[in-house]
Amino acid sequence: MRRGANLGDTAPSFPGATSVTLLDVYEDVGPDGLCGGSPHMHLASTECYVVIGGRGALHTVAPTGARETELCEGSVVWFTPGTIHRAVNHGDLKVLVIMGNAGLPEAGDAVMTFPAEIVADPERYAVAATLPQESSAARAAAASRRRDLAVEGFLVIRDAAVAGDVGPLRAFHAAAAALVRERAASWSDIVERGPAVQAARSLDITRALAHGDAPHLSAAAVSAAPQPTGERSFGMCGRLRAYDVGDAAVALTSRRADAGTLPLLG
Repeated sequence: MRRGANLGDTAPSFPGATSVTLLDVYEDVGPDGLCGGSPHMHLASTECYVVIGGRGALHTVAPTGARETELCEGSVVWFTPGTIHRAVNHGDLKVLVIMGNAGLPEAGDAVMTFPAEIVADPERYAVAATLPQESSAARAAAASRRRDLAVEGFLVIRDAAVAGDVGPLRAFHAAAAALVRERAASWSDIVERGPAVQAARSLDITRALAHGDAPHLSAAAVSAAPQPTGERSFGMCGRLRAYDVGDAAVALTSRRADAGTLPLLG
């Protein structure tokens, strides 16, 4: 773990080294009669839903039990690693997703709740999780089949939790950890380059300010992410448009706030 960062070091400028994605939750009906996405969990990252339209619910299972959280415009809900979550769409549910540890989800920090025998077998899991690179219609159909399979496993875990038995959840946690073990070897590098270096730089800034030094202010800047374009991808919960908030992609402008040159804003 990196213990400090020089003020001249490059750190991700987007808050918290997080990622931002627009999510339109799937509207087709699953095997239990509910519309929505594929139940899954993240192993190392916290996720946040900011609901920007429609209504629905977040169904979760954690060691504390099963829970249903209502979602409506303005709702802000977040869940930590190990929380199985399922987005349920009651009508045009649209969410702004803020994901911790930007880069980890793309590196495989998620496991869907397929039946236990599939999660225990890396080859079978890969086949079940992978969508075809054919037409959009083919990917949509495969995403629905993948969702239905994840719901099948989710219902077993959820129903046991409702009855007070978190054994199936614990078993899923263990199987998921085993499934990602090999690819997780590179995850610490992602955290080191993102959240860790940003936090270390913030510590150096606050320590410098405590001595009356503020060299970082000369690099003050405004950044704007480009609008997402192209076809929406098929995610686990719905159709996705991810913002590229990496510093190499943003349109960057800066302006020095020299004393007396800028108005004070209330």
